[in-house]
Amino acid sequence: MESERGEGSSALKRDSTVQTYHWLDVERIAEELVVHHASVDPLTITFPKLKTLVAALPGFVEQPGHPCNERILEAIQQAWIDERD
Repeated sequence: MESERGEGSSALKRDSTVQTYHWLDVERIAEELVVHHASVDPLTITFPKLKTLVAALPGFVEQPGHPCNERILEAIQQAWIDERD
């Protein structure tokens, strides 16, 4: 884990690690979508639009080697639906 390496700025690293998330953090993304896009119906959104909304969320960071695909977008959409219920 990033925050366990190097002692000098471990608090800063811990804070930045907690605040950022990426494509595989499906539940966190769903929570953020509920907060930041409450008026959007996850049942009607297209995957290209969903990808754009997620990429624009505060704290979201794409990580090399972890690209987005249809399976991840489906999981995000379902988690978003569940989070709204």
